Amino acid sequence: MIELNNINKSFSGRLVIDDISIKFDQGKTNLIIGQSGSGKTVLLKCIVGLFDVDSGQIFYGKTEFTNLDFLAKKEVRKQIGMLFQGGALFDSSTVEENVRFPLDMFTNMSDSEKLARVNFCLDRVQLENVNRLFPSEISGGMKKRVAIARAISLNPKFLFCDEPNSGLDPQTSIVIDNLIKEITEEYNITTIINTHDMNSVMEIGDKVVFIYQGKKIWEGTKEEIFHVNNKYLNDFVFASPLSKRIRKLANG
Repeated sequence: MIELNNINKSFSGRLVIDDISIKFDQGKTNLIIGQSGSGKTVLLKCIVGLFDVDSGQIFYGKTEFTNLDFLAKKEVRKQIGMLFQGGALFDSSTVEENVRFPLDMFTNMSDSEKLARVNFCLDRVQLENVNRLFPSEISGGMKKRVAIARAISLNPKFLFCDEPNSGLDPQTSIVIDNLIKEITEEYNITTIINTHDMNSVMEIGDKVVFIYQGKKIWEGTKEEIFHVNNKYLNDFVFASPLSKRIRKLANG
């Protein structure tokens, strides 16, 4: 579980995150949605500590993350997996080296133990015989699966995904969504996903939070989102390419 209490963040006097409080559930896919520039990515970076908040509290379980010093935050980060927009693989490293990177950084495992863990994670995302390949030699969907394998290599309690379907075709996006959902439930992870993809909301959104101009406007389930009387949320939901399907579902 991750809990935010009255989080605020400004840049050069401009308020970007405005008094946001949210509880993200363990073992669930928690989706943050909103237009580009709404503050989703800044919020995610605040939660993982890439940005310090101006005020408010962030709890990882019972640990108040915002109160910790650098070394204590580093210990918490060992429990965090990150799936960056675009995958963010190291182009000059092989698939195996990419997945192994967090193990080299944060563990004292032997080489054989690291290889076993790498192979386990690659198998879990349904990738075989790719260890020696470089990112330029695999497809976009495979790159995302390698990035997921790297994100779970440390067996994290918390998983953050920033626009995981960016640049993928619809069919591959569904594969990635379902994989994230399966891993979340299988390992009882607290997963937070930034997205503007309504298909992801409809497919895997256990809890959905809508951010508008730095404020939390609404939170609820993917079923409830069809019946909310909020102009900003409705404009976002029904402007998507899936608007016809959503309208049909909303009308029963």
